[in-house]
Amino acid sequence: MTKTLLSFGHGFSARALSPLLLARGWTIHGTTRSPDKTEALRSEGVTPILWPDGDLSEALDSATHILISAGPDADGDPVLNQCGDRIAAIASRLEWVGYLSTTGVYGDHQGGWVTEDTPLTPSTRRGKMRVDAEAAWQAIPGLPLHIFRLAGIYGPGRGPFEKVRQGTAQRIVKPDQVFSRIHVDDIAQVLLASIDRPNPGAAYNVCDDDPAPPQDVIGHAAELLGLPLPPEVPFDEADMTPMARSFYAESKRVDNSRMKNELGVTLIHPDYRTGLRALLEQDGGA
Repeated sequence: MTKTLLSFGHGFSARALSPLLLARGWTIHGTTRSPDKTEALRSEGVTPILWPDGDLSEALDSATHILISAGPDADGDPVLNQCGDRIAAIASRLEWVGYLSTTGVYGDHQGGWVTEDTPLTPSTRRGKMRVDAEAAWQAIPGLPLHIFRLAGIYGPGRGPFEKVRQGTAQRIVKPDQVFSRIHVDDIAQVLLASIDRPNPGAAYNVCDDDPAPPQDVIGHAAELLGLPLPPEVPFDEADMTPMARSFYAESKRVDNSRMKNELGVTLIHPDYRTGLRALLEQDGGA
């Protein structure tokens, strides 16, 4: 039987998964809000659907797997708001459903470690919306749901090199601040491993092995480029957007043992050093 993925919000992470599934002969329907992105998706072998305005009937009727990348907003989870009843109606025949959440659901742990069993105590509005969305998806009876709590995502086109080259990068320093990260290629292989080993009800932290201060990552990018280290700027003095500043409200180290042990994943990029080096070799870090 042909496998068919319906991918809601077919963006950066989902597009990394696509070639792995297409190589197995899968059909992929991917939603996008932007008409400008439809041809790009089509060129990648994905059948694009403009959503929420487009018709999802055919994609829902044929779906064996669903991936939700679209995030919640003040009105709740957009996929549940638009399609919750229709997905609930087909829950029993779906083989796998993946929901891309965030490690922000754990809140601030002052640099301490968190696992999937750590209580969800988000301190940001975005984190609270994610906790509510996770619970709403979990409440659908019979849905073979898998939750993936992603750390900070980087990959092609989403690295620090351009800012370092332009001289606009800063090493923002906040004492004891650490972040966990994950390369998009590793997100793709984790999702594929879960599809191959479904365990409905499971939640997985998706991150690399090396939580690190953000200034170290910027510094290493400069070293790889052979450029001077960007200046250190104390967090309280840094010129940042409210969104960027909010990320510094939480500091934690995220444990990825379950991801590796249950799914048999060996990280392609186990730390930011190998990940940044691969980006630079791949496309100059653009």
